Amino acid sequence: MLGPLRPQFVLFGSSIVQYSYYEGWGATLSHLYARKADIVLRGYAAWNSRRALQVLDIIFPKDAKEQPSLVIVYFGGNDATLPNPNGLGPHVPLEEYKENMRKIAIHMKCLSKKTRTIFLTTPPINEAQILDNSDPMGLPLKTNEACRVYAEACMEVCRDMNVKAIDLWSAIQKRDDWRDVCFIDGIHLTNEGSKIVTREILKVLKEAAWEPSLYWKSMPA
Repeated sequence: MLGPLRPQFVLFGSSIVQYSYYEGWGATLSHLYARKADIVLRGYAAWNSRRALQVLDIIFPKDAKEQPSLVIVYFGGNDATLPNPNGLGPHVPLEEYKENMRKIAIHMKCLSKKTRTIFLTTPPINEAQILDNSDPMGLPLKTNEACRVYAEACMEVCRDMNVKAIDLWSAIQKRDDWRDVCFIDGIHLTNEGSKIVTREILKVLKEAAWEPSLYWKSMPA
């Protein structure tokens, strides 16, 4: 324990979360909230919503003495991968994905009255930039169209659950040159891509009618 407890923000998701700590949106949030809150990484490359459910009670135990003030949830990009005929791989069928995200939202609501949640949809991808993006039959493993479908499904779940959500698939594509500047490898975000994620998260935090406010400029140091 290092002094008095501070608000805890947990970033929960797959590689879009894990890699955000390397000069990305996670690192930016850590900098902005350095004197306000503790930003905790729970992001793991290759995870999907099915894997998230398997560890939900371990990462977010409902009987924990202290619960996070904010959880930012991202799953969908791996779920949207082309299904493998042998059943292996990260793909999760759309209806199962929606149910998994619904269960995650319910779990977060049960943690405490003070715990707030923001869901992030899958961002778009630049298919032309992705290496080895095809199965043995020549079919693409990842497509931007599949990302759109899963992003819309995430937004639908959040509307039904009254959970705040950010449509990254649409937000990133508002930039005319998004294919050229937003991705390291066609999937994961550059600094320019991460700036969009940071902007959208801060916008939600600033506009949310939450008491106490979790916007960095409104929190005590």
